Amino acid sequence: MKGVVILSTYPNKKSIQKIANKLVRSRLAACVNMTRISSVYSWQGKIENTDEILAVFKTTQKNKSKLKAQIKLTHPYKVPEIAEITLADLNKPYLQWLIDSTG
Repeated sequence: MKGVVILSTYPNKKSIQKIANKLVRSRLAACVNMTRISSVYSWQGKIENTDEILAVFKTTQKNKSKLKAQIKLTHPYKVPEIAEITLADLNKPYLQWLIDSTG
């Protein structure tokens, strides 16, 4: 089994905190890291400069589809970023923890 990271940006910490706790509690994610970022992007014909929260959801191949569905369902943005990164090379003890935490 491989580990998977799902990335998504949120408008503020409050908007991600509740869903992060729910996803870890339900074992769809083993961990969710959150950090402040500054984003520059085009939206509706304008260039936006916005402070956001980058959420890094850590899960397994088995749970990635359910996790992405929950992110989409609960996300406050009209067009949420839901980017998947498959972890081809992950140290075995960490991978085992990931599997145990989401199994």
